[in-house]
Amino acid sequence: MTVRSMTLVFLLALGATTPLMAQNAPVPAPPLVASTPAAEDGGLVGSVSDENEWQDLGIAITNFATDRDVPTQTNAGSTTQLGQAIAQVIASDLRNNGLFKPSGPQGLPSPSFPQVQSPEYSLWSGRGADMLVQGYVRANAAGQLTVGCYLYDVSLTRQLVKGGWQFAASDWRRAAHKCSDLIYSRLSGESPFFDSKIAYIAETGPKDRRMKRLAIMDSDGANHRYLTSGQAMALTPRYSPDYSKILYLSYLNGQPSIYAYDLASDTQKLIARTGNPTLAPRWSPDGKWVLYSMSVGGTTDIYRVSAAGGSTPQRLTNGPGINIGGSYSPDGQQIVFESDRSGSQQIYVMNADGSNQRRISFLGGRAATPEWSPRGDLIAFTHIAGDLRVAVMRPDGGGMRYLTNSWQDEAPTWSPNGRIVQFFRTARGSGQASIWQVDLTGRNERRLPTPVGASDPAWGPVRP
Repeated sequence: MTVRSMTLVFLLALGATTPLMAQNAPVPAPPLVASTPAAEDGGLVGSVSDENEWQDLGIAITNFATDRDVPTQTNAGSTTQLGQAIAQVIASDLRNNGLFKPSGPQGLPSPSFPQVQSPEYSLWSGRGADMLVQGYVRANAAGQLTVGCYLYDVSLTRQLVKGGWQFAASDWRRAAHKCSDLIYSRLSGESPFFDSKIAYIAETGPKDRRMKRLAIMDSDGANHRYLTSGQAMALTPRYSPDYSKILYLSYLNGQPSIYAYDLASDTQKLIARTGNPTLAPRWSPDGKWVLYSMSVGGTTDIYRVSAAGGSTPQRLTNGPGINIGGSYSPDGQQIVFESDRSGSQQIYVMNADGSNQRRISFLGGRAATPEWSPRGDLIAFTHIAGDLRVAVMRPDGGGMRYLTNSWQDEAPTWSPNGRIVQFFRTARGSGQASIWQVDLTGRNERRLPTPVGASDPAWGPVRP
């Protein structure tokens, strides 16, 4: 469904850690928290002098070792199997990001447990590796795993960073993503994003009778789970800033309602039941407010209501035409939204109280679905000029550039670190929707696996 048709249909139809301690192990385990030499404060240092060259690093990733000669069985497999699986997820994370060139773990030597903290640097330099990732998996009591992760600079023969985590064995993928985050942040100097989740709308059935359910998955498409039954149509989810809830729009018996789904209790709370066609609920950065758009008497305006529910909505725009949004700036001081008040859909910015509304997009065609980067430096949006393409621009409207070039790409949402944009793509003919990610270069694009059609993605914050 295109941005324009989606809008018309809606209006007409009415995003624990503890210290690591070795037990009976021949080599001491590392402290749980990640650590680096005191003189190093982020970004790549050591054998690579140009900070841009980290994108070309060869990174060898080995199977993670176990601390026992006989693997320990867990409810998620043996520690040997988990060590292999964790290494595979790390390699996939870094490879799919498009910025690194990892090799392994298949085809690479597997270190013994003592070698995890004392790598054979000559072996890896002979293989052309710039960086080396090794680690271990140990089974603890009560179904817990301890996972250690190390990053080494092969040329300098030194450790760059280490970290460790404890999770339930069934949650082993989180340890892999945490290690990926550790490596990514250490080499790039950027904030992490792999250990995060994505909310989206799962779509099944024919185009004229499509079932739309709220669903979540890991950032790489694993661990998919439905949250709603499909009895009521679910739309436009967004994670709360503290990761605890998902805001979404529900149409039950034609009644638009805004709910906050609590992920810990699997319960939901009604935020607002408007009685009028409603669109695009969004959190404020502090989680205290919810923005949404509502159509009354032929005009559509943006409203703000307390996230606690039960308050009187405050109207922030005042016509004419269709005003839809919005997305807060990271500091909560401004809101970006779309409006057709100039005669076509364009992007506008206003203060958080609705004052100082001003147009920032002056492009051929139309512009819709804007979302502010969590870094505050860019706004992603859908540009409609024949095809639908995902683009970014600065908050002043300048520097516009495309990230995608397909038939129908729309509804961008940002990774927690503001360096990857997620969107959904509709296939020509079948109308099948799927979720894609692209980095800010526009060169590294990937499709996320989902069991059914998928639209309206929202990337949540990094998990605590």
